[in-house]
Amino acid sequence: MNWEIIFKYLPQLAQGAVLTLELVAIAVIAGLVLATPMGIARASQHWYVRALPYGYIFFFRGTPLLVQLFLVYYGLAQFDLVRKGPLWPYLRDPFWCAVITMTLHTAAYIAEILRGAIQAVPPGEIEAARALGMSRFQALFYIILPRAARIGLPAYSNEVILMVKASALASTVTMLELTGMARTIIARTYLPVEIFFAAGLFYLFIAYVLVRAFRVLERWLRVDALQGR
Repeated sequence: MNWEIIFKYLPQLAQGAVLTLELVAIAVIAGLVLATPMGIARASQHWYVRALPYGYIFFFRGTPLLVQLFLVYYGLAQFDLVRKGPLWPYLRDPFWCAVITMTLHTAAYIAEILRGAIQAVPPGEIEAARALGMSRFQALFYIILPRAARIGLPAYSNEVILMVKASALASTVTMLELTGMARTIIARTYLPVEIFFAAGLFYLFIAYVLVRAFRVLERWLRVDALQGR
C-alpha cells in the first residue's frame, strides 16, 4: 500500500467528496419536495388520484438509475427543441443532468416511504382531529404529515445514504465527484487499489456522519417512542 500517494491525492479526493455532498444534498431535498404531493396522492382512496403518481413511481423504481442518467444526459440532446430551449445551458452540464436524474429517481422512493408513513398514522389520531372540528386539509397539515414525517424518518435516512452511494454513477457522465476524481487520479498513477481504498474511506466517513446525524434527529423527535405507541 503506497501511503505517500494516498496522502498526496487526499485534497483532490476531498474536492470530489464535496461535490458528491452537493449533488446528494440538492437531490434528496428537491426529491423530498417533489415526493410530498405524490406521497399524499398515493395514499388517497381514489384510484384516479393514485394513477399518475403510481405510473411515475413504477417507472423510476423499475428502471436502473444508470439508464435514467444516460437518458437525461445523452437522450435529451437528441431533440432540437431541447437544444434550442432556454434550459439547454443546464441540460448540457453533467452536474445538472445528474441532479435532475437523482432527484427524479429518489423522489419515487421517498414518495413510497411517505405513502407508507401516512397509512401508518393511527386512525384514532385522525378521528380525534376531525372530532375537534379540523377540516381534511388542517388534519393533513397539522396531524397526519408531522406524524408521518416521524414515522418515515428512519426509512428516509436509509434513502439518503443509498443516494450517497448511487452518486458514484455520476462519474459515467464525466463528473468529477468522488468516484470520478478517483478514476482520474488512477489514470495518472496506475494505482487503483490505493486510490479506491482512499475513496472508500471518504464514503464510509460520509455515511457515518449521516447515520449519526439522523440518529440525533430521531432522538430529538422521539421517533422510537412514537413508533411504540
